[in-house]
Amino acid sequence: MARILSLTLNPALDLTVSLDVLQPGAVNRGSGLTSHAAGKGLNVAQVLADLGHKVTVSGFLGIANAAPFDALISRCGFVDAFVRIPGETRSNIKLAERSGRITDLNGPGPLIAARHQDELLATLEQIAVGHDAVVVAGSLPQGIDVEWFAALLGRLKALGLPLALDTSGAALQAGLAVQPWLIKPNEDELAEACGLVDPSAAMLDAAARTLCEQGIEHVLLSRGAAGVSWFGPDIALQAQPPQVVVASTVGAGDSLLAATLHGLLNGWPAEGTLRLATAVAAQAVTQIGFGIHDREQLERLEAAVTITSRA
Repeated sequence: MARILSLTLNPALDLTVSLDVLQPGAVNRGSGLTSHAAGKGLNVAQVLADLGHKVTVSGFLGIANAAPFDALISRCGFVDAFVRIPGETRSNIKLAERSGRITDLNGPGPLIAARHQDELLATLEQIAVGHDAVVVAGSLPQGIDVEWFAALLGRLKALGLPLALDTSGAALQAGLAVQPWLIKPNEDELAEACGLVDPSAAMLDAAARTLCEQGIEHVLLSRGAAGVSWFGPDIALQAQPPQVVVASTVGAGDSLLAATLHGLLNGWPAEGTLRLATAVAAQAVTQIGFGIHDREQLERLEAAVTITSRA
């Protein structure tokens, strides 16, 4: 299996409250409460580890509440290359309704000092070589501007590693200029990055194809309940997941990205890769938390995925 470096600049301690229906402005009583060490790159890393890959995790972690992250790193067998910083890693509150709707209350993240930014760059220069791919996923913490972020991506790409990017807003716009090997936006993120207002599905397809022509090898477009579109070298596919009972949509996109990387790095055919990735994402929405926990369920979901041409 592959060695993969997964970078999370702005990890979070996710507190998920399950409830029937959210009533704003009223007292809401939850039916369940879970806490997870999370962040998009860490979520991706958990699925990659479950698929058998050796994963190094890096980014910035607050010293004051590091215990849940240290426990996750130990449990999953990750190589720990996080830069520790003073204070706390941010906390996010996720309100998960029975319908599957999620309301996110995300903390801003700590302020990253210049010396810690330099420390991370030095760490990555030392450890990146020897990995088979690098994933950069999630938002930017305070103190990290898009120019620094684009320079980071450029340095990673210059090392010759396939670079997968999953972010949004100004960070995604800056990242597109670096031409990563793979990007995984959802429809809103792609529209914003490409300056599209109220785009049709055809307009989003055209934008994805244009990015491929400009040098991004793979565009994996997440379309929510409508499935996944994948554009790449001789690839124009649409995957429709089976219907499932939704517990939480948190982590579905991260699971999709991880399983797509699994297939690509193993040299799988595109259809088989997309079928597995769509099934892993479908399984993710049936659970609170991250990772592949039920292989039999995954096999059933994989068999029920429909793949068609997007040409």
